[in-house]
Amino acid sequence: MTGGPESMGFSAHKQRIVDLTREYLMPARVDTWLRLGIPLVIGRREGYRIWDVDGHELLDVHLNGGTYNLGHRHPEVLAALDEAVHGRDLDVGNHHFPSDARAVLAERLAEATPGDLHYSVFTPSGSEANDLAIRVARRATGRRKIVALAAAFHGRTALAAAAGRDDVARFFLSDYPDEFATVPFDDLAAIEHALAPGDVAAVLMETIPATYGFPVPCDAYLPGVKALCERFGTLYVADEVQTGLGRTGHLWGVERFGIAPDVLVAGKGLSGGLYPIAAVVMTRAVGAFLGEEGWSYVSTFGGSEIGCHVATRVLEITRRPESLANGRRVAALLADRLDDLRRRHPRLRAVRQQGLVMGLEVEGEIGAVELSQALYRHGVWAMFSGFDLSVLQFKPGLLVDEPYCETLIARLDAALAELERTVA
Repeated sequence: MTGGPESMGFSAHKQRIVDLTREYLMPARVDTWLRLGIPLVIGRREGYRIWDVDGHELLDVHLNGGTYNLGHRHPEVLAALDEAVHGRDLDVGNHHFPSDARAVLAERLAEATPGDLHYSVFTPSGSEANDLAIRVARRATGRRKIVALAAAFHGRTALAAAAGRDDVARFFLSDYPDEFATVPFDDLAAIEHALAPGDVAAVLMETIPATYGFPVPCDAYLPGVKALCERFGTLYVADEVQTGLGRTGHLWGVERFGIAPDVLVAGKGLSGGLYPIAAVVMTRAVGAFLGEEGWSYVSTFGGSEIGCHVATRVLEITRRPESLANGRRVAALLADRLDDLRRRHPRLRAVRQQGLVMGLEVEGEIGAVELSQALYRHGVWAMFSGFDLSVLQFKPGLLVDEPYCETLIARLDAALAELERTVA
């Protein structure tokens, strides 16, 4: 797509936003979306719907990686935010001192996470949480090397960016090839080979790799990785930033595979989409450093008291039996509807699914980009996978209802039909 916003019929208000963003924030990103014909500038948002500032309605199945797992501006989460600010007179707080809001959230996470996870440290983002998880693994083991999947994404901060696919780390000259190794997905032999020298601090594992298009590992893979970690004295760090909080049909994705990790990283959805917060939850052994050096990690905004109060409510809503049951119910409904679409539309080659974590394999090297464009025109926002442009990330929220799902499938049906007419 060529031409600036003037040629796309934007309102003066939208054109101003696009122009200012291009000028002062992210010119390459703005121009990429315009070329793709996805000129989205989000205005109103409610539940699992968003509206462009010029009024175009979209069903949101991108959810910004699961940030809006409970929907945009969930009423109970909004109430918790209001209560934190006006009812309890909270603000960011002071990270040097004990805090009721932080302590309560840490206790809830210890109760809600699998295995013997106990201590929590809070950060403002999942990237920073993964960065910290790498550091605590190194401290606990006395080793430096980190193993991750070749197609993994763990964030853009220095250590997190160096783990997994490290092209952006290399872009900023922040890669550490001697300290970070990668292995192919779903390949136990490769993991064993990487761990055998006995110098690996941690395997940093996305439970289902998001940016690679959510390929679901075989049932034996993650338990096999955990067994190898135990055999070679390596820590298992579960990156649950996108697969946590009920999205796989279990509260945490690792529970689907029977894994009790040494460290679990939660983020995105923990914020309720309203206040940035992420968490590194670890066993007593891994977190022993917290009793040795109280200022080994500090963050002014990590563990903001407002954010902790919001996240505690998010965790409570998510853990409700009816919330998790709804996620499983609509996942089964969507599996049935997507199977029907796959049979009727040759461009939809396969559906990857674990609960509400879904990847749609689309015919063509950039098939998912083309489907994302078509879906945008038909009123759905779904993002293609950054590391595999043939797979569309398809991520309905935990609390969607059946009418929403039927509308979503109807719009996907229309978008696939449009693509097939265009090819024909």
